[in-house]
Amino acid sequence: MSPPLQPLFAQRVARLRTHMAETGLDAWLVFAPEHLRYLFNYSGEAACGLIGTRGSWLVTDYRFIEQAEEECMHHEWRRGVATELLCRDRQRERLGQVLRRLLADIGAARLGYEAGHVSVAQWTEISADLHDFDLLPATDFLVQARRVKDAWEQQQMRQAAALADAALEALRPDIRLGQSERQMATRLEQLLQSLGSEGLSFPTILGFGPRSALPHSAPSDRPLQRGDLVVLDFGAVVNGYRSDMTRSHVAGPALPWQQRMYDTVSRAQQAALALLKPGISGSVLSEASSSVLAASEFAAHAGPGLGHGVGLVLHEQPFMNSGCASVLRAGEVVTVEPGLYIRGQGGVRIEDDALLLDTGHEILSRAHRDFELPL
Repeated sequence: MSPPLQPLFAQRVARLRTHMAETGLDAWLVFAPEHLRYLFNYSGEAACGLIGTRGSWLVTDYRFIEQAEEECMHHEWRRGVATELLCRDRQRERLGQVLRRLLADIGAARLGYEAGHVSVAQWTEISADLHDFDLLPATDFLVQARRVKDAWEQQQMRQAAALADAALEALRPDIRLGQSERQMATRLEQLLQSLGSEGLSFPTILGFGPRSALPHSAPSDRPLQRGDLVVLDFGAVVNGYRSDMTRSHVAGPALPWQQRMYDTVSRAQQAALALLKPGISGSVLSEASSSVLAASEFAAHAGPGLGHGVGLVLHEQPFMNSGCASVLRAGEVVTVEPGLYIRGQGGVRIEDDALLLDTGHEILSRAHRDFELPL
């Protein structure tokens, strides 16, 4: 794993500290795995982070301390970030007791915590130990900060998309009639990891025939039959950053209605992509795409929503639908994925990752779009 350069981490922490000062916080308690990765480069489990006005701490236990030392203390960026690692003895000291000691040492009184990323049971125990501190649910500052990817993050996402492209291309010779959804998904996942993906961006979505109309179809033992519509949605991971791509096919020659369905979804995607640039809102993009679907013979089968942001989390802001007033900015990566789903017959979805540039966008997922599989 290759972490970003030290200045990038220092800049992220500095921006958070500026926000803390503006909102009157002395410290910020981090629980979200994506924020532990974003601020500390930590990819393990059972940890929380604390950002103070001058220092930062990562608290974990014996199972992950060596991993934390490797990831969080990288010699190229350790200086200036001042992360101290604490190995908590879970048998003798509660997490709240560790935090209480740290907060007392740095003279903190007002603590922001990620309320959406800690269980009620865990926070009840922690807050009991911190009863005399001012505990405030944190804002979504880090969620919003992660939306715009820096140059290093953009490169990770290009690589993740390229790995997914390569895996799909390698899968093509293995696709055959009689193969089950589960067999095809397993083979694709093997290819992803053999090509260098850290794992799966999310559990592979794959449906044949009528099951392709399930937007999030989990692979089953259903075999591929001639004439089936096929929807395949998957992604790779590079340094924690994810890709997300969907391709739709038909097993053999397409029937006229299947081809019209595919062409409709393709036009809907292109209508949104033609407008995709900084300064446009998610609702405008969603309307451009949905208007194409609504004007088609398949209007009753259109899936709502157009896409979402992607990065360290598969589904992150902005969520592009009719109610999305959020304006896109250069550096964001979003999916554009209109779909049609006819219950009992099949579905079609086409999805690509797009990076917002200063004057337009760059499509990151470049895998083939052949509709008909030569089976």
